[in-house]
Amino acid sequence: MDVTPPAPPPPVVFADEDIVVVDKPCGLPSVPARTPADPPDVGRLLAPAYGWLEAAHRLDRDTSGLLVLARTRHTRAILGRAFEAGLVEKRYLAVVLGLPPAEQGEVCLPLAGDRDRPPRQRVDPILGRRATTRWRRLATSTRAGERITLVELEPVTGRGHQLRVHLAWFGCPIVGDRLYGPGDGGPGPLALHAAAIALPHPRDGRRLALSSVPADVDPWRMLDAVRSWTV
Repeated sequence: MDVTPPAPPPPVVFADEDIVVVDKPCGLPSVPARTPADPPDVGRLLAPAYGWLEAAHRLDRDTSGLLVLARTRHTRAILGRAFEAGLVEKRYLAVVLGLPPAEQGEVCLPLAGDRDRPPRQRVDPILGRRATTRWRRLATSTRAGERITLVELEPVTGRGHQLRVHLAWFGCPIVGDRLYGPGDGGPGPLALHAAAIALPHPRDGRRLALSSVPADVDPWRMLDAVRSWTV
C-alpha cells in the first residue's frame, strides 16, 4: 500500500519560549486533522522540535502565510483574549479575477454557514454574524487574456471564509478559489496569503510585528508589486 510521506515542517519565522510563528504553505492544515485521511497539521509537524503547540487562530488549509502557535495552554488563553479584543492586526494579499470597483473600500456583509453546501459560507442579513473587510487595490495585470488584480485585505472581523466570500460578492473572486470562484476556480492554488501580523506578545505585551511574501509562483510572480509591498 502506498503511503504518502508527511510534508516537511513549515519555515519558522519567529520562536521563543511562548510562541512559534510559521510561514504556512498552501495545502497544510493549521488545526488537527478531522479524519485519518487528512495530512498532519502544523503543530504536529513541529512537535518534535517544539513540543506541544496549538494554533492561536486559523488559516484555511488552502491559504498560505503567517500562523501563530502557542507553546503552552496559558499562552493560548492569553492570545485568544487578544484576538477577541481586537488587539491583533492582520493583513492579507490576494490575487483576484477582474478589477475591483474602486481604489479601496470596505465590505460589511453578515455571513452564515450555507447548510445546503457546506463548508461554504453565504451572505445572510437575517441569520449572519457581522463581518467587515477593508480592501485596497495595489496592481493589475493580465493572465491568459483575463484581468487579474493584486489587493491588500484587512479583516476587521475574523469569520470563516470571510475574505473569500466578500471578494466574490462584488465580482472579484480569488484566483484558484474552488468554492467561490467560477467553475472549478481555475488552475493553481488559492492566491490568498497571510502577509503580516502584529500582536501584543503574551508574556510582556510588547508589540511583535512580522511579515511574509508569497511564494514566487503564478499568479504572484506576474505582479511585481508583491515584492515591493510593505504594511
